[in-house]
Formats: sequence, structure tokens, C-alpha cells
Amino acid sequence: MKKRILISATAVVILFTTVSFKSDFFEIAKQIEIFTTLFKELNMNYVDEVNPAELMDSAIEGMLADLDPYTKYWTEQEVEDARISNTGEYTGIGASVLTRNKTITILETYKDYPADKAGLQAGDELIKIGDINIADFEDDAGDLLQGAPGTSIPITYKRQGKLQTTSLKREEIDIEAVPFYTLINNKVGYIVLSKFNKKASSETAAAIKELKSEGATSIILDLRGNPGGLLTEAINVSNLFLPKGKLITTTKSVIEKYNQEYYTRNEPLDTEIPVAVLINGRSASASEIVSGSLQDYDRAVVVGARSFGKGLVQRPKELTYGTQLKITISRYYTPSGRCIQALDYWNRDEKGNAVRTNVADYKEFKTSTGRKVYDGGGVLPDIQIESAGMSAITEALLRDQAIFDFATEYFYKHDYSNLQDFDFTDSDYAAFKSFLDKQGFAYQTQTERDLEEAYIVAEKDNLQSEISTEYANLMKRIDAAKKQQLDKKEREISKLIIDELVKRYFYREGLYEYQLTHNEEIAEAKSILNNSSKYLKVLNR
Repeated sequence: MKKRILISATAVVILFTTVSFKSDFFEIAKQIEIFTTLFKELNMNYVDEVNPAELMDSAIEGMLADLDPYTKYWTEQEVEDARISNTGEYTGIGASVLTRNKTITILETYKDYPADKAGLQAGDELIKIGDINIADFEDDAGDLLQGAPGTSIPITYKRQGKLQTTSLKREEIDIEAVPFYTLINNKVGYIVLSKFNKKASSETAAAIKELKSEGATSIILDLRGNPGGLLTEAINVSNLFLPKGKLITTTKSVIEKYNQEYYTRNEPLDTEIPVAVLINGRSASASEIVSGSLQDYDRAVVVGARSFGKGLVQRPKELTYGTQLKITISRYYTPSGRCIQALDYWNRDEKGNAVRTNVADYKEFKTSTGRKVYDGGGVLPDIQIESAGMSAITEALLRDQAIFDFATEYFYKHDYSNLQDFDFTDSDYAAFKSFLDKQGFAYQTQTERDLEEAYIVAEKDNLQSEISTEYANLMKRIDAAKKQQLDKKEREISKLIIDELVKRYFYREGLYEYQLTHNEEIAEAKSILNNSSKYLKVLNR
């Protein structure tokens, strides 16, 4: 009797699964047919001539917009760009650029690379590449900078309102995963790991070996601003400090084949040397896998500010004509079981923005020694540095490029030829505030957005007239409080201004040197590594 019941239940499951699959298949086929006929009729009958490729790109972008921001359609060129990013080698100009609204702005030039040799500087706006005006170019203007190594191209650019010209010779560019490392006070090894390309673990291992040979008895691994990269390299970097066979991350999905566990596969480089890991709000993905795993195994003290919280796993799927769909397939979890993801893209607010996990909903987990750690998005440091955080006003300043634009103006008014002479004073910060006033800088807080929505709802409830005076007064008080934030968050904002300025005068290498003696996160990491009892107490050993 029991056997018959089991067979019947199994048959029901199989029947349900088959029916469900057929139902989905029919719905997919139906929607594709509707879209195909709509697309054909639109192209054949619209009153003006339309561009089929542009229409299709817009349709694809619109479809993916309702998902997470990491699920993307890649053109052939974007597929090649991704390959370059992962290998760390490409042919180009050796500069970071911002392409926006048919303009190209130099964000940073790298020392002794083509853009630097051509005299280009951060803040320069490229106007013409070769004989093509960027404003008239319909495709991605950034593609114009690419070309065969050794080829030269004339550039017209605008600097401080004046047009200038130069000639730029493209070269093979080698992107280092570890652009800087050094020994501090003859005992603390400091390593900057800026990205997780194919060279990440090998370059990190080489840096550790050299620093130890020079006398390093502890290591600071700086992952601040590291956006992530290859999962395999994140595991390999963790493996440098953790034994073979340790679980580093788990991926979970509704699709069973994407549920996987990833373990260390190699013999470690050093499982005993004290380690401090630096993270901030721009440390994401692979950076969070490394910092999260080292924290869960109590292998390192994590210092700084909560990481970005990018816990979604993408995999490229080949499409036709050399294109790809980079699609989110699962979520990352740390060894203790914490979900790294911070934003919920599947439950959005009234304006369509992804919802951030509420602090009250954070779940508690335990590290190997029983320390309490929490999920809720990203990795929360063991030691938090207030000025390393990103307040609402700081995020708005970065989003509007206000700090970048101020640094450009400052650079051409002040001359520093020696790193030791650089000084950002109180009067300089006052000049920054005046610059914001002149530029009309403004931003909206979450509190303002919520109140605005409540005020709109009040109209539907016939309550708006009764609360209008209180609403106006409250908004004025919020506006006054927002202005005070420039003073309350001066340390936080000044750090970003200084970082931007030092890069302008002394390149990124100068910034690393400057931070060794002026950065709070590095100072805290050095302090705890030089105090073994405090280090062990934090890790609950």
C-alpha cells in the first residue's frame, strides 16, 4: 500500500513539472511571436525611418532594466573589453576615462603610459580624435581610442576652457593587479591588490614572498576600492593564507546546477603570519569573498568600512554574432553562511529603486572561534573607521563628480613639486564649500524622498492642506541640516579630496606613498598588527 502511494506521488510530481515546463515554454514562444510581429510592423510602417539595431538595443535594455544592474547584454566590443579586463593586457592609451553624453573626460592618467606621455591630464575633455568630432560620433566614442600598438592619432582636447592639441601613440598596456607594495617600519608588509584579474594571486604571492624576505612579520592587504573580478582568483588569494580544502564561498540559485561550493585547492603560502585586510564601500564581489572568508576563519582582522555588498554571481552566455548575455545565475555566501548581497532588486520601492536590507533584519552567524558576524549586505569590518564610510552627502558628491571637478580647478591654481610639501588646509576646505555653492550643488536625502511621498499620499487622503505648513517647515530644517553635513563629514570628504589631488600631482604611486603616513585605516591596521595581544583578542583566539 505504501509503495503504491509513493509511486502515485512521484507521478504527480513528474506530471506537475512537465505541465509547468510546457506552460512556460508556450508563454515564452507566445511572447517571442508577439514581439517579432510587432518589431516587423513597426519597422515597415512607422511614419519616419527607424534604425532597427537601435530599436532592438533599446528593447533589450528595457527588458533587462527590471532585473539587477549586473545582468547585461554585451556587444562584440564589450565582450572584448571584458576579456581585456580579466587578462590585464590591452592596447590603449593608459588612462581611465569617463564616457558620458557624447563626451570623453580623462579621469586619471597612468605614469609613463601614452596619455601621460602625450601631456593629457585628469579633467581634460577630449573633443576630437583623429578627424572625428566626438559630439558627432553615434557609437561609443571610447572605441576611437583603441587601435594597433605603435599607431599614432592626433587628439584635440579642452583644458580650462581652451582648446589644445597633441599626438598620442598607442601601446601595449599591462594592468598590474598589485600596483604597489612596500615594507613599513621594517616589519609590516603593505600590499595593494587593486583588481582580481588573472594575475591577482600570483602577484600577491610574489609580493608576500619578497616582503617576508625583507623582514615582514605581518601583512596588510589593501582591498579598498577593489571592484572584484575572477572568482578563481579570489579563492586563490584566500588560499595564500588558508589551508588546502577550506570552503571559501558557496553559490546558491533556484537552478540546481548553479549551487556549488568552492574550496581552496593548493598548499598555502603562510597560515600563521598576522594579517589585516582593509575594505570600504567600494570593495566588492571578489574583494568581499576574500575579506569574508578570512574573517569567518578568524584568519585576519578586517579594518575600514562595510563593503559594497555585491553578492550576485554572473556568467556570460554566448549569443549570435559574437555577442553575449552576462546573466546573474546565483548569490554568494561566505563560509559561515552570510549572504553578501546588500540590495534586493526583486522587491523595489515605489520609485523602482532596489531596497536595502533593514538593520533590524540582519541575521547573526558565527566565525570559527565563535565571534558574532552578521549578513545584511557586504562585509562589516571587525574595526570600523568612521571616516572610511560613505555618508549620503559623500555619495552625492562623488555621483555628481563635484570632488573631481574641484580637484581640477585646484590643480591649476596650486603648484606642488614635492609630496612632502603637499598640504590641504582648512582654508582649502572652505574653498571647496564655496565651489559647491557656486556650482549649485544639491542632493536629496532618503528622508526627503520619504517625506515627499508621504506628502503626496496626504493629498489623496485630503490631509495635505492640514499638514502643508508643518511639511514646509520640516523640509527647511532638513535642508539646514544637510548644509551642516559638509562640516560634520569634513574628515570623510577631505580624505577623498586629498586622494584625488595627490593623484593629480604625484600619480597613483604618490597616493600610495602619501597614505602610508596619513591614512587612518592603514594607521589602525599597523597599530593592531604591532599589538599581538589586541590582534588575538579581536579574533577571539
